[in-house]
Amino acid sequence: MTSAPQPLSAPVSLPQSPGARWKNRLAESRDALQQRYLEIDSASELLRCHRQLVDSQLKAVWQYLEMPAGIALVAVGGYGRGQLFPYSDIDLLVLLPHASDDELQRKLERFIGMLWDIGLEVGHSVRTVDECVALAAQDVTVQTSLLEARLLTGNRKLFLRFGKEFSRALDPQQFCKAKRLEQEQRHERYRDTNLEPNIKETAGGLRDLHNILWISKAAGIGDSWADLVKQEIITRREATQLRQHESFLQNLRIRLHYLARRREERLVFDVQTALAAQMGLRDTAHRRASEHLMQRFYRTANEISQINTVVLQNLGTLIFPSRGRATQPINGRFHARNELLEACDEGLFRREPSAMLEAFVLLQQHHELKGMTAGTLRALWRASSQINPQFRRDPANRELFMQILRSPTRVLRALTRMNQYGVLGRYIPAFGRIVGQLQHDLYHVYTVDEHILKVVRNLRRFAVPDLAHEFPLCSRLMNDFAHPELLYLAGLFHDIAKGRGSDHSSLGKVDAARFCRIHGLTREDAGLVAWLVENHLTMSLTAQKQDLSDSEVINAFASRVGDDRRLVALYLLTIADIRGTSPKVWNAWKGKLLEDLFLATRRRLSGDARSLDSSLQQRQEEAKAKLRLYAISEQAHEKLWAQLDVSYFLRHDPDEIAWHARLLNYRVETPTPVVKTRLSPAGEGLQVMIYVRDQKDLFARICSFFERSSYSIMDAKIYTTRHGYALDTFEINDPNTSKPRYRDMIGYIEYELGQRLLNQTPLEPPTQGRISRLLKHFPITPEVSIEADERGAYKVLQIIAGDRPGLLSRVARCLVKYGINLHTAKINTLGDRAEDVFLINGAALDDAKTVVKLESDLLQALQE
Repeated sequence: MTSAPQPLSAPVSLPQSPGARWKNRLAESRDALQQRYLEIDSASELLRCHRQLVDSQLKAVWQYLEMPAGIALVAVGGYGRGQLFPYSDIDLLVLLPHASDDELQRKLERFIGMLWDIGLEVGHSVRTVDECVALAAQDVTVQTSLLEARLLTGNRKLFLRFGKEFSRALDPQQFCKAKRLEQEQRHERYRDTNLEPNIKETAGGLRDLHNILWISKAAGIGDSWADLVKQEIITRREATQLRQHESFLQNLRIRLHYLARRREERLVFDVQTALAAQMGLRDTAHRRASEHLMQRFYRTANEISQINTVVLQNLGTLIFPSRGRATQPINGRFHARNELLEACDEGLFRREPSAMLEAFVLLQQHHELKGMTAGTLRALWRASSQINPQFRRDPANRELFMQILRSPTRVLRALTRMNQYGVLGRYIPAFGRIVGQLQHDLYHVYTVDEHILKVVRNLRRFAVPDLAHEFPLCSRLMNDFAHPELLYLAGLFHDIAKGRGSDHSSLGKVDAARFCRIHGLTREDAGLVAWLVENHLTMSLTAQKQDLSDSEVINAFASRVGDDRRLVALYLLTIADIRGTSPKVWNAWKGKLLEDLFLATRRRLSGDARSLDSSLQQRQEEAKAKLRLYAISEQAHEKLWAQLDVSYFLRHDPDEIAWHARLLNYRVETPTPVVKTRLSPAGEGLQVMIYVRDQKDLFARICSFFERSSYSIMDAKIYTTRHGYALDTFEINDPNTSKPRYRDMIGYIEYELGQRLLNQTPLEPPTQGRISRLLKHFPITPEVSIEADERGAYKVLQIIAGDRPGLLSRVARCLVKYGINLHTAKINTLGDRAEDVFLINGAALDDAKTVVKLESDLLQALQE
């Protein structure tokens, strides 16, 4: 009898290799560290425990592979300092007594390979002591990394010899100079990264704290805040503040690593909201939680920058003792020392608080002074709490502040320093509330206080003769403007009420009016400043959203402005404001629109109210004069002009009228589309003329072509002649390059667009390009409105949405679907925000239900 088959035995589990065990244990330990950190929120403990975990793992691998006893494994850089962030690289130095042979090379390769296999991302170098010293002498970055060297395992005698040789070769003075220069270059490199600042590298970031300790350690003074207190480099209060700021930035960086799941040093949009939530911040009525987080970061960075300035000056005094100590008297309270302003005694600001403002006046008056001494800065910092209501009521202090604004030079430099040292925010409390405040409105890339100071900077540049070539009209107007300090005050207050809710222009007007009144400005001057603050957006909105060829628009704007002085002031402030929002917002086309509005309004205010007939006649005569320059017969224009009505001549300037007539006088009835392109008269971008038999989807077809070619449309004038031809003019640019190749662009546009219009190829679907990361994480809810214009002849379609590829094509397709005719298109892009205005008409707009349906379809199209 056969026995039943026996069941298969369970598979025998093979023992895990050491590498696999280490990999699992390392991952589990790191997960446990993360959970522990999220529970207790201690950066110092996380960094210490993570470093200890990696130390033990490195030593275990080193011993397992039986690395030679004559070499040493050394931690360098941040890991050597003992601060190992969750996803930071592990910087290692394998120190050799002599050059490696093939066998040692193979062992080192196996060692490094195993580290990567178990999950340790290492950056390593293999050098002898002599090679380390030689390379450090050539590269301050290497020198800084080796300054943090810490022995992990291996030959201790070799490591001690390295330490002696390295210290002997280290020149504290040269190191100090190199690190200060490196810091200046780093600040400049990260200067315009406000929206996504780098926690390590930006001004006031962790690197500025490291820099203090590196220089201190190189000079033999100490390598901790406690050491600097003992050496009287910093006070106990400053040490406490430094530890708090360091802990805040370390916590941000740790959480940033965990949220991004990689080595990420930037406060990127992707994690700002989640990071703010983890930090216990919540949305408020008028500001996002992420904006509160960013303000706290910027204020922390600003305070670190202040302390960094003071401490590096104090360290410099010890490291460069041979520098002269002679002083030059300035007045009874101040003298100059080594090109720096110094208070005669550090108790001055507490005894005479007015001396705080006087110090900035003296820095304006004495161009040889490059700043304040560390002692004076520290005294100013300590005494700044005395800038209180009583200080602000003192007539002497009010006069000193106005003296700063009225100075012929260094106004911006004084205000910038006052902001850096916390004086400006204390003297103007409303300004203090917006320091470090960032708004995710898709076009302001600076904090509110930085934007305000950039506006003042732009106004100041108009007053500098050497910079008159930048904006000749603005420079001429600024030169003739009495009391330019009124413009600086308007710049200081125009956005000061941001973040309070309601209309910041109206709230700011109240603040500005009160400030001007208590500072003794005349009623007329105070009224101008308050009016400018309240109306600082008016000129921009009029120029970019309304039809400047409409005399009623000019009349209404002139009526609101009232007089030439207000017009000039508003024009200067508007240009300075737009240029101060972002490097990408301003362009020559915006400049032309504002200049056209300014000149038209100035003519109206001066009493030049020409009749419609005389205005038309003048434009036509100017166009004829331009045509004569091309040796064209006197009657060449007549055939084209016979097909044009009054609105054409009102909406186009003489240069455009002459250009059209010159190109079309012999092909008015042409069956072939005419596409001609030239450099824009605005000075930037291209102007494209399209002349073709009208088609219902023509605007959509043209928009689709430009979008697929990655060109941005800045403006469009849509016109239909009496005999059914479209005569459209587009202003375009290439936003993807700062140096466009216009000749290639012209050839491409004229041929490709002409062929598409000739062949009437099927209308392509809107492009689906990627939207910006900022818009992805801080989206705009689209807004669409359709209202009758003041005359009732047209409807005004206004669209506000996040700018994205295919936006105009989507709008154009909806208009085609409803049989809507387009009269003009004002395309206004502010960073990642589109605010476009279209003048439209059509039978469908007479039915209220159809209008509602059109608005709904437009909203849906904008959200696709």
